[in-house]
Amino acid sequence: MKRAIAHSGNICRFTQPDKLNSGGGEEKVLIRDCSIADSFLPAKEAGGQSMEYKVLEREERFMTIRGGKSVQEKSAQDKIVGEAACGTGYTVADIEALPEGERAELIDGELFRMASPTLAHQEMLGELWMQIRLYIKEHKGPCKVMLAPFAVYIKDDIHNYVEPDISVVCDREKLDEKGCHGAPDWVIEIVSPSSKYMDYVRKLSLYEEAGVCEYWIVDAAQRMVTVYDFAHKKDEEQHTFSEKVKAGIYEDLFLDFGEWN
Repeated sequence: MKRAIAHSGNICRFTQPDKLNSGGGEEKVLIRDCSIADSFLPAKEAGGQSMEYKVLEREERFMTIRGGKSVQEKSAQDKIVGEAACGTGYTVADIEALPEGERAELIDGELFRMASPTLAHQEMLGELWMQIRLYIKEHKGPCKVMLAPFAVYIKDDIHNYVEPDISVVCDREKLDEKGCHGAPDWVIEIVSPSSKYMDYVRKLSLYEEAGVCEYWIVDAAQRMVTVYDFAHKKDEEQHTFSEKVKAGIYEDLFLDFGEWN
């Protein structure tokens, strides 16, 4: 049986189905998909009769969901309701159930919503992908370079799933029509305002733990490239856009950021 959803401005109200035709009675929020199909914060709870959830603005929707429960301010955590709250963490099945056009990533069962990329982000993504692709093609190398959105089952389990901006995979056995099963050799993330925490903290730890050989963070706002060479256990290196930055997994590949310097 479907539940009714009424929209009023930026407020969504969810009504329990068996109360729809009762001529009254209290409304209860009993929706599982509120944390997946949209992002909500408690907006009003009055007299035990109704509860409304405020739809978050787009820039606020890059959020984390822990243990099947939406994480907002600590004071609001206990107010989040629904069947999802009974879970122990999200899985790849929840990613696959997202509405068309919505993207998210999983790190150890936590679900992170992804904001739409900007034009500048996509232009840089395309240029870097092309430089790497041309190098591999000219050298007839075995590696494949993929650009987002591309599914990476980073630990090859059900609780971890990412879509790096650029993934270079040299072990063809990891690839199939669904994506990459296991860690890519080289990952590049292009920082956006909503992804800084993810790129500099969560993904940094995830990629090192999962076995990524090399991880680059490209920060256009700072005109900096931070390189982590996990394979050789080197300290992080920082390069400006005025430099041609060498790829650690290749002997003679240098990416040129001069266009954005």
